[in-house]
Amino acid sequence: MNSSIKQNFGQEYHNSLPQLGHSIGQILQFFGVKRVYGVGGDFVANLINSLEPYVDVLPSSNEMHAGFSACAQAEVTGFGVCLSTYTVGSLPCISAAALARTEGLPVIFISGAPGENEIAQHALHHTIHPHTAWNSDLNAALNAFKALGIRAERLQGQRHTGQPNIAAQQFFELLTDAYLNRQPVYIEIPRDLIYRPTQVLSLPTTLESLRVQHLNLSGADLIANEIHYKLTQAKAPFMFLGEKLRLNSALLERLIKLCHRHHISYGTTWFAKGMVDENDPLCLGSYNGVFSNTPFQSYIETVVDYVLEIGTAIFPSDTNNAFGSQTHSIDNHQNKTMLKGTARWEQDIQAVVALLEPKLEVPLALERDRRIELLQTQIRPLPNGVDNSFTIEGKISYANLASVINTVQDSLVCPFIFVPEVGNAFFASFELKTINNKLGRSFFANPWYAAMGTSLPYARAIADELKQQQIKQTIVVITGDGGFNFQANELINLQKQHADITIIYMRNNVFHLGKAGDAPIYACNDNGFDPKMLIQAYGGKGHYCETIAEFMATLTITAKGGMHLIEIPTSIEPEHQSDISKKLNTYIGFKNDDPDANLLWQELCRP
Repeated sequence: MNSSIKQNFGQEYHNSLPQLGHSIGQILQFFGVKRVYGVGGDFVANLINSLEPYVDVLPSSNEMHAGFSACAQAEVTGFGVCLSTYTVGSLPCISAAALARTEGLPVIFISGAPGENEIAQHALHHTIHPHTAWNSDLNAALNAFKALGIRAERLQGQRHTGQPNIAAQQFFELLTDAYLNRQPVYIEIPRDLIYRPTQVLSLPTTLESLRVQHLNLSGADLIANEIHYKLTQAKAPFMFLGEKLRLNSALLERLIKLCHRHHISYGTTWFAKGMVDENDPLCLGSYNGVFSNTPFQSYIETVVDYVLEIGTAIFPSDTNNAFGSQTHSIDNHQNKTMLKGTARWEQDIQAVVALLEPKLEVPLALERDRRIELLQTQIRPLPNGVDNSFTIEGKISYANLASVINTVQDSLVCPFIFVPEVGNAFFASFELKTINNKLGRSFFANPWYAAMGTSLPYARAIADELKQQQIKQTIVVITGDGGFNFQANELINLQKQHADITIIYMRNNVFHLGKAGDAPIYACNDNGFDPKMLIQAYGGKGHYCETIAEFMATLTITAKGGMHLIEIPTSIEPEHQSDISKKLNTYIGFKNDDPDANLLWQELCRP
């Protein structure tokens, strides 16, 4: 005869067992989670009730947006959580899960699931089950997330009446895996387990203690010696910082201090834009070969005599490496040391830096004044006629948008946080100047996976964190009308949180980036649509600007707070596009075998 837990281990032990739902709440708190984004539903209702004492369970306009907000939460705080119901809720999160996997974000996708006592020979609602099927597929969502290369598991209940379930331990292990490996995980939780007793956990004292592991690598001293030698021989060294450092602020800060101590110039990859202060005199901006729009491009390509590349991707992405144009001088630099960071949490890089710092106690013999002079003389005009100067009487367009925003930002006490939408707006935004702030980041985008419709869910999560930290700062979303129409329903949550956000709405009524014809699929808008009225319906203010003077005055006003939308009519003619977008459209045409684009691309890539 099977005994109960009480009979097996005693009354006192039985009384000490917590409910699984409460253990999940405590585990989320341990990982620093303060907010969960999601959409409610029947299979997840019990969990929502259990989580309320531990975290804020916040609504999103749909499950995909909940996933995108959780991705932004991971970018801002280091950990994100999305909550949904079984299959009809979790499957729409697949796009956000792909984004998290691609960007290396620890996002926990939690889904309710049928109770273990409900599984029988009949189809449950929400089950992927055609009427002609001989069996129901209860694992459709698990398999879908697994297909992305994501660890996906369903928590298990009690398997013996005398033993408590270990579902809380399973949940903790899954979150630990996401935290250590900076990858998303998907967890299904049967709804009948939430109020069941689970084994008591003894959580570690600190989150950082999870990262304590012996680095089973040797040779760091030899690498540090090599870097030290090359730095002492260089006259114009350059530290190239990669996107892996976005979630390792301590290491990033250490490297920037090293640059300042020895007057070493530094810059970032495209994917790392926004993680450093581009107002710093030593910062040369974000570099990406022929697609760069940093005035220091010539210095990087012709003067830099040693590159220390740290934290860049193991497998290079075409986006981040000048779209395979072979114009990325850092890729091809003859005198370079690469520290990619192949160990968890870049422990191998940290080991090298720890050994390098004592070797550099004596300042490097860099001719600082001479190098600053070189920097100034090597500043070149931006290519293809792009000019950072402008006249306020002129028309505002993608061609001058970033320069005008930079000018307004320079006049403000508090800089902007930029959230560009995928499309022309995103590529025009690489010319923006990102300035350090209390949040630690000033530019949030997803250039690798490039999922359209993320900027407002991202802005929502950033606004939540600003409110949590009591930081007064304006978020600037830059979007085309196509991208805006993907996500306008998220405005309701920005309204509810009284977010300080300015949406710069670049209107041309078409999906322009990559446009290769006149098929109706490119038409994303109707001339009768008035976004100013829409923003008013959500409690915001609408503005309309055609000239640079109007835009500068309006942006200065909106920076004071509140929710605003600035509609800007913009042409799709080449002279009104940003330099990077023109190059990218040429690249897309070249890859699609357009003969005219082929000639232009070959000309563009000529040294």
